[in-house]
Amino acid sequence: MRLLLVRHGQSEWNQVRRFQGAHDVGLSDTGRVQAEALGRAVRRGYRVATAYVSPMRRALETAEIALAGTAIPRVPLPDLRELSLGEWEGRTVDEVRALHGDPFHAWVRAPLDCPPPGGEALPEVSARVRRAIARIGEDHRNGDDVLVVAHGGVISVYLCHLLGVSFNALWRLRIDNGSLSIAEPPRLVSVNDTTHLPPVPRSAWFDESRAP
Repeated sequence: MRLLLVRHGQSEWNQVRRFQGAHDVGLSDTGRVQAEALGRAVRRGYRVATAYVSPMRRALETAEIALAGTAIPRVPLPDLRELSLGEWEGRTVDEVRALHGDPFHAWVRAPLDCPPPGGEALPEVSARVRRAIARIGEDHRNGDDVLVVAHGGVISVYLCHLLGVSFNALWRLRIDNGSLSIAEPPRLVSVNDTTHLPPVPRSAWFDESRAP
């Protein structure tokens, strides 16, 4: 089985650097363009048997746009939903950075050790994502190309698992909106391919070097 791991296109909240997590936010105009470009790349380079999709709107919209006009089945999997960011959800990066002690800085450096208050524990996220991948693998034992449309946090957690590194390394993995990463479990083949995307500004909202 070859997993084509796709982060959904830019959402309305990604655009303004607002923490979304479990909030169900739709795509921005840029995100829709990214989804169209992603669809062209996937259809040109791979034979996708099935698309497994997070049930969150930004992922569902990405899959719908990318696979428009195809007969590729789309299967929502709740375990692919984005990780919850607890009390930070709905706040901007700047608002969280302004909290006492700048917890954003600590979270970027060590997300396992310094999670958002009320946020979902990363080992629990990993367990449910691995459960979803295992279920997908059971249905695709013959080496199928399988599309997985999910989220930056979810994909990063899974890549940490494949690499055997601490979840404190989570945000050292850059996963852009509309990007494609490829895994052939237990191997990681490529990470964050964005060559198919149009030349629009892209940035990791958690990247401190880009924060004001």
